[in-house]
Amino acid sequence: MAVIRVSRILHATTAEGPGLRTAVWFQGCSIRCKGCINPHLFSELGGFDMDPEKVVREAVGHRVEGLTFLGGEPFDQAPAAGNLARLAQQAGLGVVCFSGYLHEDLASRPDADELLNCTDLLVDGPYRADEPEANRALVGSTNQRFIHFTSRYADFDPVHTPNRLEMRIAPDGSVEMAGFLQRRELQDLSARLGTSRAWRRNTG
Repeated sequence: MAVIRVSRILHATTAEGPGLRTAVWFQGCSIRCKGCINPHLFSELGGFDMDPEKVVREAVGHRVEGLTFLGGEPFDQAPAAGNLARLAQQAGLGVVCFSGYLHEDLASRPDADELLNCTDLLVDGPYRADEPEANRALVGSTNQRFIHFTSRYADFDPVHTPNRLEMRIAPDGSVEMAGFLQRRELQDLSARLGTSRAWRRNTG
């Protein structure tokens, strides 16, 4: 069974889509949008290999509602990511997938069939720094679309859903963050934390 190449996996987060989720950040992206907030995920050389069955097993153990695929670019690993999505749905989990590709282009790719068929909600389109999104949660630019393939997340409303930022501090003092905040919100957080560091738009 093909492994997936990931940057990190975060279980039991509420910051990366509807409900309690397992977020999977794929390592490697061929799109490389200008202004992307995850440029460290561009290279295929980073990250680590993960067994899809183990990802699903751990997600079920954390009693999450579903998985969210982020990037990097999940469709650059479409066959392996599709296998992960299929295993997730077989375990009763929902699948939300973010992609910088357009759905119309993905639909013409035979290697993308399984991932598309096993995705409940696709968020598509490249990030465009000159078209900032100010009203919808989870996306950075106005061109990006929420495409529902099933009714599982039909009630999810990105306009009336607030962005979340989740911060976890481990016993060793390391800090892990997930989620999405606009620049102004990050600046407010910075002020509350007592730091003058300049924040950029951030997600995941």
